[in-house]
Amino acid sequence: MLVDMHLHECTFSKDSFINLKQIVAIAKAKGLDAVCITDHDSMGLVDFAAEFSKKENFPIFVGVEYFSAHGDITAWGIDTFPDKRIDSQIFIDHVNAHGGFCVSCHPFRNNNRGLEDHLRNVRGLHGVEVLNGSTDMEACRKALRYARELGLKTIGASDAHVEAQIGKYVTWLPEMVTTLPDFIAQLHASQPKPAIWNGLSYDVVDDL
Repeated sequence: MLVDMHLHECTFSKDSFINLKQIVAIAKAKGLDAVCITDHDSMGLVDFAAEFSKKENFPIFVGVEYFSAHGDITAWGIDTFPDKRIDSQIFIDHVNAHGGFCVSCHPFRNNNRGLEDHLRNVRGLHGVEVLNGSTDMEACRKALRYARELGLKTIGASDAHVEAQIGKYVTWLPEMVTTLPDFIAQLHASQPKPAIWNGLSYDVVDDL
């Protein structure tokens, strides 16, 4: 299964220039099996995404990209999140208390929105974006080194805000799932791998 785990839709991410119809159409054209909508501090697309997913017969998993006091974290499996910036550990604990899954986004991108070395201090984080479509490769390789050192799952994601970015990097999972609970269970149970769009298909990679 191939899924883009970090996408922004224009309704609730005001810095995005893509709508859900465009996202799904491009994802299907590239052979993806699902997408995740992780808007900035919002899960407002949940109801519309559920309707559109059914109409298109294509899984859409809605999570959130939450800007904690130490950096951005994507999460799935929660219904609510704080309406202000709080300590990253408190947010991670909240996700785990609800049986969710959380990932450090672009931890070493030079924009003051990554966990950076704070990765070593938090407990209960599940994964790290080792490939992020808006992050340079040097920072991605550093994220991979940290993920391996800390025993965290390796995630690939486009972080797309425009059409050209959709599906640039994605995550490979060993089994196909169609519901959010099964998606979260699969993430917890398996060893995800990042994958790179080569212009025709995806290359699943172990090293960058």
